[in-house]
Amino acid sequence: MPETITRADMAARVGQSLGSSRWFTVDQSMIDGFADITHDHQFIHVDPAAAAQTPFGGTIAHGFLTLSLLSAMVYDAVPTMEGVTMGVNYGFDRVRFVSPVMVNARVRGHFTLAAFDEPGPDEVQTTLDVEVEIEGTDKPALVARWLGRRYFGGEK
Repeated sequence: MPETITRADMAARVGQSLGSSRWFTVDQSMIDGFADITHDHQFIHVDPAAAAQTPFGGTIAHGFLTLSLLSAMVYDAVPTMEGVTMGVNYGFDRVRFVSPVMVNARVRGHFTLAAFDEPGPDEVQTTLDVEVEIEGTDKPALVARWLGRRYFGGEK
């Protein structure tokens, strides 16, 4: 569980690593479940026999599955700010799927605070540079620049 820090402490960490998540195993049941939820049943994800005949040699995770794991990874790695009443995903400035995540691979997220802004007295915007590492490989699964908003005080 990451630490809880003040807004000023978070602002002081611009340019620094905020931490890394635990490892997540991307198994076939996770891939199949994601395919069912998103209605994306392309064979490269859900048909091990057909996927074995491709250059990948087996099934791979959807890029959007890997991206969606950032929600769990960020909770592991990024400190919480004191007084936050709500946080929202504000979007991405950039997302690149660099390498496929093979079935049964383990992935984890690394987070660096690229920017910290205060658009209003009761809100902050964080910009995180994110890299999702695939265990045992040189290239990441994805790199992204992720924007988040945090609100303080009253209802939003």
